[in-house]
Amino acid sequence: MTYLSSPVTVLAPATVANVVCAFDVLGFALAEPNDVMHLRLTEQPGVTIINEDDFGLPTEPGRNVAGAALLAMLRAVPEAPGVEVRIRKTIRPGSGIGSSAASAAGAVVGLNHLLHNQFTKVELVDFAMAGEEVASGVRHADNLAPGIYGGVTLIRATVPAPDIVPLDAPPLFVTVVHPQIEVKTSDARQILKRQVALGDAVRQWANVGALVAGLLQHDYALIGRSLEDVIVEPVRSILIPGFREVKEGSRAAGALGGGISGSGPSLFMLSQDEATARAVQAVMQDTYHRLGLDYHTYLTTINPTGCQVLTDEPLTT
Repeated sequence: MTYLSSPVTVLAPATVANVVCAFDVLGFALAEPNDVMHLRLTEQPGVTIINEDDFGLPTEPGRNVAGAALLAMLRAVPEAPGVEVRIRKTIRPGSGIGSSAASAAGAVVGLNHLLHNQFTKVELVDFAMAGEEVASGVRHADNLAPGIYGGVTLIRATVPAPDIVPLDAPPLFVTVVHPQIEVKTSDARQILKRQVALGDAVRQWANVGALVAGLLQHDYALIGRSLEDVIVEPVRSILIPGFREVKEGSRAAGALGGGISGSGPSLFMLSQDEATARAVQAVMQDTYHRLGLDYHTYLTTINPTGCQVLTDEPLTT
């Protein structure tokens, strides 16, 4: 088979995982920021990684998130070509807004386009989880699925194969603050409790179910009431300076609620309108200015499409 020879550019979005109460099972894609990835097929087999940023990430394919995902995908392609990927990351590694997932998702979506889109989105998530395993030691999909599907996704299972449920959601504004510290996903997982009290588990299940219902019913009040985490947040929040001030101040400013994005240190808040989201942004900025910590904020929305392939070239046979 002759594959698409022209290179493609992929915008790979940041994502918010866990969505407060739904550890490892809910996530959504952000309209910004996005990593930029350029992929092309090569005659030489294997994967070539070229970093176009200053983060110093590995270029050995098996140790690189995008490389590991591409290797997993190429193993499923008979007489596979080689692939070169150039990556310019704007989603800082360790930020908590899906930096590793953006690399893995963007890589498999781009290669799939070059291979005539022969793989389904479920299969792409499965390949991309090989990249997440490199990053965190765990094959999880709560960042990958929204990055590939877009919007809000529920991950019902990852074994024996991913079971992804796209969810409808009302218009939501998302305000994110990234304090310029790093919290590694692997470290944030290490501090989690291995046993949970039954009462806490029941309360958490109720919140997850109500959050899904609130999204599907476009019930902003129910969404707000459901954004409560009694299991993970109390432990992980100690790693993030200013967490309590941001959460309480954002609620007072009118936010529906929010919390830690992924494993942190980024925090996110959901708002029903842009004016409230801007007030929340001011709370975040004031908090970290007072704490003397560098930070970056994003005021954005939910990305309905996930990774975007930019090319005007038609597919050839």
